[in-house]
Amino acid sequence: MCDSKNRQSGSCGRVWNRPLDCVNIGSFIIKNALRNKRRSTLSILSVAVSLFLLVTLQVALRELTLPPEDVGAALRVVVRSKISIVNLLPARQRSIIERIPGVEGVSPFSWFGGKFKNEESMTFAQFAMDAKLLRSIFGEAKMSAGEYEAFEKDQTACIIGKITADKHKLKVGDRVMLTSVIYPCTLELKVAGIYSGTIDDRNMLFHHKYLDEACSNDGWVGMWWVKARSIADMQPVTATINNAFASTSAEVRAETERAFQLSFISMWGDITFFIASISLAVGLALLFVTASTMSMAIRERLQELAILKAIGFRLQELLAFILAESFGLATTGAVVGVGGAWLFYMHTRLASYAIALTGVGLLVLAAYFVREKNRLAIFLGILGAASCGGLAWEVYTHDNITKMTNGILLTFEVTPQIIGVGVAVAAGLGILACIAPAVAVARMSVVKGLRTLD
Repeated sequence: MCDSKNRQSGSCGRVWNRPLDCVNIGSFIIKNALRNKRRSTLSILSVAVSLFLLVTLQVALRELTLPPEDVGAALRVVVRSKISIVNLLPARQRSIIERIPGVEGVSPFSWFGGKFKNEESMTFAQFAMDAKLLRSIFGEAKMSAGEYEAFEKDQTACIIGKITADKHKLKVGDRVMLTSVIYPCTLELKVAGIYSGTIDDRNMLFHHKYLDEACSNDGWVGMWWVKARSIADMQPVTATINNAFASTSAEVRAETERAFQLSFISMWGDITFFIASISLAVGLALLFVTASTMSMAIRERLQELAILKAIGFRLQELLAFILAESFGLATTGAVVGVGGAWLFYMHTRLASYAIALTGVGLLVLAAYFVREKNRLAIFLGILGAASCGGLAWEVYTHDNITKMTNGILLTFEVTPQIIGVGVAVAAGLGILACIAPAVAVARMSVVKGLRTLD
């Protein structure tokens, strides 16, 4: 028999001083988390889907409130009516703006609002401008020298963004008929070039002179697009333009292109509050689902937890088990949901491979259930595999989110900050979801716990 000295030194065999020493903690937590595989899988999927939606909302909010800028936007000033964006400005203002120090070029810029091929709504924007100033004001639009020259020489010519050209299968030389919802006329335009390289390759540009003659619009423009010579000239030019037409019948509001974009977005209302409200609702629903799942899982194991208490496990160790399980489920869902959103929006080709592999996995699962003769599981597996296959092909055939949405979305970028928000939500979710089960375990006595499932 070992004496106390030998016990302490371990010469007669190891003595377990703490219950945790004889338990593989990691495997213990994992086995408890996966005890009910169906419930665990559904919990992870619910977290993943909710976080995918949350990331999507945050990315959409970022795109709406922080519109992307072109390379040359820093030197452009937009001049519009101070009363409303729909109010026209007199063409005589151009000569006054051109004489302002620091101004390099001034072009009229009028939204035509035309419908293409008798469509019910406008599928792309069309703007009339001074074609000769295209290269100086919008130099980031990339076309061949021949296309630039053809556009400048032919008054009925137009250029169109590559996204719209691909969408409507338009090419150089095609004729485009546009019926305006604003001007009382229909224009027939010839595609002289297809531009690319801007942040928004969807618009059409054509000669303002053609608009004036075809629609008897001589003397009025929608806006002025002004190019400043340098960054230092931006503020003086903006202030001088505003002061030049103050107290006149056509007061203007001159602002940077960035400010104009943001003011245009603000006309939609408080979109930030709307999306934030939806995100909050998603987060609360996610919290309730996860908390309910953890409560059920712990309630089923109250007897086991009481036994662990009885053999010497301390309360903080039991609470650590619960926290690790809750945190593990939430973070696994975050990896699937947030990682899936990042992959889907930023790397569509890789996302198509991942979706295809998921479909293959569902097909294998359906084959397994053939042996079990579970018809519902077989049907759901085949349906899921077919859905994944169709989605994978759709994603594979498009290079980016812009093509996937036919140009509706431009730069659906999942930034590190948005990823951090998703991970933080998952971490907070894992902590909050285990509070109620932890309190129940803390209040539970050994005797009461052992009687729970008797």
